[in-house]
Amino acid sequence: MNAVITVIRPEGERILAEICRRLDLPVAVGMHARGTADKSVLDFLGLESREKRAMLIVANGEKTKELIEEERRRLYLDVPGNGIAIVLDLKSVGGGSTLDYLSGGKPHKKAKPDFDAGFELIVAIANEGFNEDVMDAARSAGARGGTILHGKGTGSEAAKKFFKVSIATEKELILIVAKTEEKAAIMRAILERAGAGTPAAAIVFSLPVSAIAGFSPQAAEE
Repeated sequence: MNAVITVIRPEGERILAEICRRLDLPVAVGMHARGTADKSVLDFLGLESREKRAMLIVANGEKTKELIEEERRRLYLDVPGNGIAIVLDLKSVGGGSTLDYLSGGKPHKKAKPDFDAGFELIVAIANEGFNEDVMDAARSAGARGGTILHGKGTGSEAAKKFFKVSIATEKELILIVAKTEEKAAIMRAILERAGAGTPAAAIVFSLPVSAIAGFSPQAAEE
């Protein structure tokens, strides 16, 4: 099974929902998101907003291939700036009945999509209002852009003592796709400039990406 994270412009949300219904994908969760391009980049590209939609979709190997193909065809992911799809390999699913539900009752076969990999998904969780600190640090090490999701932390009071700064309840989740060979430098830059002991108090980790579509320097900057 795979988790597919697709980040697109708001106008593509309806099309992606139609694709999920046609493929009979049981789990597709939509989230409001923002891109990280600054106003000068938006003006240069003729764009008015950084608003995005992020969709988390769970699919087996066969349907993952179909999903990516449909996204490329109908959402034009291969055209810079239209979106990106990231495939993460799920290591386990809780319960046989859940696995049957996710796979549509079909026998579960281990299958990976045949797409270019060599990337990792860097996840940074920072205090609200400090996503630019995280992205400035990431860009200084070669990152091309990211996607921001809003959330709320529920950590213990012990975290405040560990980070030695005030830990805000409101959080921002910053997703950055990077080439595997660039990952360590980007994570190190974030930790040095926006990690523990800074107002951003960012926690950073990475996940291996088994397949990707729509990634390019131009798309990342939007």
